[in-house]
Amino acid sequence: MKLKKILLHTILILTAVGMLLPFAVMVILSLSNDNSLSFNGFKFTLLNYHNVFNSIPVTKYFINSLIVAIFTTAGQILFSTLAGYAFARMNFKGRDIIFFIFLITMFIPPQVNIVPLFFLMRELHLVDTYQALILPGIFGGFGVFMMRQYFLGFSKELEDAATIDGCNRFQMFFKIAMPLALPAVATLAIFTFITSWNSFIWPLIVTNSESMRTLPLGLAIFKGSYREITMWGDLFACSVVCAIPTIIIFLLEKKYLINDILKGAVKE
Repeated sequence: MKLKKILLHTILILTAVGMLLPFAVMVILSLSNDNSLSFNGFKFTLLNYHNVFNSIPVTKYFINSLIVAIFTTAGQILFSTLAGYAFARMNFKGRDIIFFIFLITMFIPPQVNIVPLFFLMRELHLVDTYQALILPGIFGGFGVFMMRQYFLGFSKELEDAATIDGCNRFQMFFKIAMPLALPAVATLAIFTFITSWNSFIWPLIVTNSESMRTLPLGLAIFKGSYREITMWGDLFACSVVCAIPTIIIFLLEKKYLINDILKGAVKE
C-alpha cells in the first residue's frame, strides 16, 4: 500500500509539472532580453512588456475582453440558475419538451451557429458593438443542464421549511437555493469566463473596428505583424498578459469548488 501511494503521488507530481512547465517557460522567456527560444545569456528585463504596450493598444483590448467576459459570465449565471431551478423544482406544462430542446443545443457545434448569429446581429444593427460580443454567450444549454442537475439534489425538507417560514418562490430561490448552489455557480462562472475570454472566431467575425477588438484578436494581430524574424520575447509577454485574468478568476473562486455542501444541512 505504501509503494502504491508513492507511485500515485509521483504520477500526480509529474502530471502537474508537465502542465505547469510550458507556462513557466513562457513567463521566463517573456522576461528575457534575448528574443529567441533559448535560455543562453538570460538577463532579466521588462523591455518585452514595454514593447508590447507601445506596439498595439493592449490596454484597450484588455478592457474590451474584460467587459465582455464579465457581462457574459454574469448573464450566463443569472439565466442558467433561473432556468435550471425552474426545470428542477417547478412543474409546468411542456417542461420536459423545453428542457429536451435545451439539451439538443448542446450537441450542435458552435461553428454551425456563427453565420445565422452574424445575420441576426446585422439585422439588429449590433455588429461591431459590445452587445454582439456579449449576447450570444449569455444563453447556453450546458449552464442550464448543469444547474438543473445541481438543483435536483436539493432536499425537499429545506423547501418545506422555507414555505412554512413564509417564503415565496423567488425568496426561496435567492435566499436558499442560490447560496447553497455556490459551488456549481462558481464552476459555471469559471468555465464561462475562460470561454469568453479566450473566444477568437466570434469576435473576429462580428467586430470591424480596432476599438472593439478583444485581447485574443490583439495577440493574433501582434503575431501577424512580424515579417522576417519573430520577436519571441514580445510575443510571450503578450501571452502572459492574456493569461493573467483567467488565473486570477480561478484563484478567487477555487474555494467554492467543493462538494457535498448540503451534507449535514438537514437531519433525516
